[in-house]
Amino acid sequence: MGRSSAAAASSLLIVFAFIVSKGLCSPLAGKEAWNYVEVRDGAHMFWWLYYADSQSGGYKDLPLVMWLQGGPGGSGSGFGNFEEIGPLDRDLKLRKTSWVQAASVLFVDNPVGTGFSYTDRPDRYATDVATVASDMLVLLQRFFKERPEFQSIPFYIFSESYGGKMAAAISLELTKAVAKGKVKCNFAGVALGDSWISPLDSVMTWGPYLYTTSLLDDYGLADVSSAADAVKKAVEKQQFEKATELWSVTESVVEQNTNGVNFYNILTQDPDDSVTALAGEDYISLQARRHIRPLHRQSLSQLMNGPIRKKLGIIPQNVTWGGQAEQVFSNMAGDFMRPVVDIVDQLLSAGVNVTVYNGQLDLIVDTMGQELWVKRLKWEGLPGFNQLRWTALDDPAAPGVTGAFYKTYKNFAFYWILKAGHMIPSDQGPMALQMLKMITQQD
Repeated sequence: MGRSSAAAASSLLIVFAFIVSKGLCSPLAGKEAWNYVEVRDGAHMFWWLYYADSQSGGYKDLPLVMWLQGGPGGSGSGFGNFEEIGPLDRDLKLRKTSWVQAASVLFVDNPVGTGFSYTDRPDRYATDVATVASDMLVLLQRFFKERPEFQSIPFYIFSESYGGKMAAAISLELTKAVAKGKVKCNFAGVALGDSWISPLDSVMTWGPYLYTTSLLDDYGLADVSSAADAVKKAVEKQQFEKATELWSVTESVVEQNTNGVNFYNILTQDPDDSVTALAGEDYISLQARRHIRPLHRQSLSQLMNGPIRKKLGIIPQNVTWGGQAEQVFSNMAGDFMRPVVDIVDQLLSAGVNVTVYNGQLDLIVDTMGQELWVKRLKWEGLPGFNQLRWTALDDPAAPGVTGAFYKTYKNFAFYWILKAGHMIPSDQGPMALQMLKMITQQD
């Protein structure tokens, strides 16, 4: 474990290529592990672990980070791994900003039906975050029992998008389970990245955010605000499935008035990612194409269902990576617009370390919306947090250039990541890696 991260990654690539070419299915000795856990009858969840490999120490000297993707239906083992923070990118080239050089990284495809996870029958999908949390506790209980070497290592949950909503619920249940001795682990904190914690706050700030960035005119602002108000009324009436449908309508209004702005980064516009509603198409299918398809690009799908599937060697013949993603999304539709701000409050009150981090250029979960729900927290430390000024952080890739701002008070921190959209590690890899080290107290 004393080798440089570059040398370690190079050997990883060589062995990886050998395994793929030979069709072998054994994990890299001491470097990786993967398996399934049946979290409920007929509900199978897939996990993939990379052991930390760093100049600063072996995996026992570094934290364990679990990464949760969004959607719901986005795959951590695929997108998070090969597009954001894993040791290799989608082209199986070395990633210089891989989080494996600072932590062991556990990717879990959740909810069940996501990525390589799968269900045996339609009634096994999760329909709310309570079930998602319950399923994850089963997996974590098994994981830490079978890998006791990780029980004392600081364990963090990092998340992105809808993954943050799930991470909050999972963190609260995990805190309770650890206190009762049901799960043996050293839970050290949760980080909520561009997270769907308060959906309505996001939707209600789309118009103002786009207007102040010159992406809406007065007429467009009026149209978007009107559509967002309809979502608000449905949420206030506790009509959450209707609110999800109206959220979809609001996104269409945004697209029409901005000539197809990218919800994940307002400064980019990929013609291949433009989505237009098809005649007779229901909103679930439309939203799956808007928010699940970008996480399942053809090149990534080919990698996961080709060389990676062959390497792993445990994927059932009838399971396709991403094959159940739309069903995952549709089954969570009734829970999608429900806020979980109260859960974050409970985590803070329980003393859990909570970090919120957000990309400056993200629209779907814009920073304005994040700040609104944070300011409504009932946590007793909020007044002290609000009195602080933020601190600037240099961009590690461009010394002297500000890459982020942050402030932290007691067990709560907020990072504002500049020049980043929804997928911060993809947009600002060096800054994301530095943030990871700071949160896990390595910097």
